[in-house]
Amino acid sequence: MGWNSWNAFHTDVTEAKVLDSAKTIVDSGLAAKGYRYINIDDGWWLKRRTTDGRMIVRTSIFPSAAVGGAEQTSFKPFTDRIHAMGLKAGIYSDIGANNCSQAFAPNAPNLPEGTVVEREVGLYGHIEQDIELYFKDWAFDYIKVDACGIRAFGLDNERVKSGQYRALDPLIDIKEIRRTDIPAVRKLYQQVADALHRANPDGDYVFSICAWGSADVRAWAKDVGNLSRTSDDITPSWTRMLANFDSAANRALYAHPGSWNDPDMLFIGHGDFDERHLTEAKSHFALWSMLSAPLLIGYDLRNAPQPLMDILGNSDIIAVNQDPAGNQAVLAYDTDDVQILVKTLSNGHKAVAIFNRGLAPAEVTLTAGHMKFAATAPVTLKDLWTGATLPVFSGGTKMRLDPRQTLVFDAVGTRALADGLYLSEMPGRVNPAVDGVVIPQPDPTIHRMITPWGGTTDTGEPPAYTGWGGAQADATPYRQALRIDGRMYETGLGVLANSRLEVRADGQFRRFIAEIGVDDSTLDADDAVTFSVYGDGKLLATSKPARFGQTAQVLSANIAGVKIVELVARGNSARNKAPTVVTWGNAALLGD
Repeated sequence: MGWNSWNAFHTDVTEAKVLDSAKTIVDSGLAAKGYRYINIDDGWWLKRRTTDGRMIVRTSIFPSAAVGGAEQTSFKPFTDRIHAMGLKAGIYSDIGANNCSQAFAPNAPNLPEGTVVEREVGLYGHIEQDIELYFKDWAFDYIKVDACGIRAFGLDNERVKSGQYRALDPLIDIKEIRRTDIPAVRKLYQQVADALHRANPDGDYVFSICAWGSADVRAWAKDVGNLSRTSDDITPSWTRMLANFDSAANRALYAHPGSWNDPDMLFIGHGDFDERHLTEAKSHFALWSMLSAPLLIGYDLRNAPQPLMDILGNSDIIAVNQDPAGNQAVLAYDTDDVQILVKTLSNGHKAVAIFNRGLAPAEVTLTAGHMKFAATAPVTLKDLWTGATLPVFSGGTKMRLDPRQTLVFDAVGTRALADGLYLSEMPGRVNPAVDGVVIPQPDPTIHRMITPWGGTTDTGEPPAYTGWGGAQADATPYRQALRIDGRMYETGLGVLANSRLEVRADGQFRRFIAEIGVDDSTLDADDAVTFSVYGDGKLLATSKPARFGQTAQVLSANIAGVKIVELVARGNSARNKAPTVVTWGNAALLGD
């Protein structure tokens, strides 16, 4: 949680603007509610010194950095002031040699100056040097690392052709993953992670990976950084917000404490989310909170209207975002009109968001089943926008939503599974260590819009590579219902064969149980899949080979005292014509 300069000021950032924003965060009480990080985005650098490669701060906009003349600058006085306010400081860089404004905003203010080499301010070729400077010498606590430098400076770039920039063969093609060098992209970001660990052996830092869901980042960023962008940049547009939300909403199993899905910074205060659009602003905030996404304000808070500050400061919804269980919400009902998201909280309650995506009012029935509560037991809802408690119900209750409205509740009821938890209730405990995806596919579910950077002059926005085919909670990897031999499972995990899911049990449960089999949706009906359960590396249970059309098998294992449960599904990958879809139906940990 915190504030970032980009959506507020782009590259027209100054020390005064940042410090004023930090002061407002403190004085308004937002800091006390968890907004701690004050992050400088693009625009801060002047050049890279050619004599030794040291980065030089633009002292005309950050005057406190002028500590030793024009060629010897330091951000330490600035970070000292941020730390003195009880806050943390963040900085921005790029994994390539050049940054995003150099790639896409050639007329922006405060672009790096000097020779071609001096203007190469990204980390490429300087990872160890820059990270040590930023974190040891300058005492930053957070870094966002963009990837425009390995995307936009190929030989076909006009400014490369003119000699303004040196070519760097693109490692990312955001529109075609087969032209993306996934291992090379991961290796560069891993080098940053390793450098951060050396500069901060106590681990007290945040590493934000901004590769926009490309390069199969879904599969590996959780093992490399703390945040991972799931889409291209957000804009202050309702449809773009939908695109960014969709890119993260289907990835609940890829978020867990220490590593989060990042659908980009908040745009509350701008465009479709300004003070004239409070319904939309509240939806934006509520959805990001349900996703356990970073809450980074991108607004000039110095003159912020009180209604916007009230949204950003809603303590109950902030608590949903920051809940220590670390469960991203799971889609309990999913259409292009209405969605219901449910998030299991650390106190056993459920946070529930009912989201009307459309332009017409919607009548919605929320059921106990959506929340995995017992259908006959009473359920109590507290409205987290108004604080009001709704009448107690059992079974289901009807609600009416205005266009673009999101209702958010704290729900209390009786668990449907009395002696444990379904794995889909606790995605924060599940890590898809290997999700079986061999050939990443474009995700057809992402809302696509007219982009402000392309307009209608190109062919439009193709589906994005944000994780289609990855492990899912309560759905197959391709968002279909979980079914084995005609039987539907309302809860479970869907994944591809040749996968391994790690479940953090922490010795708190006594038994794992699931009904397993090849899912009816699979395109490969010839494969035989064996399901195994391991506990702390020891084999505990194995199924008979399962084939398409066969009845589900019950797989059970004693996990008393086990810290990590591994769920392994092995198929014959050498002969597969298409990925084999498998289902862990009703998968649960019992005896909590």
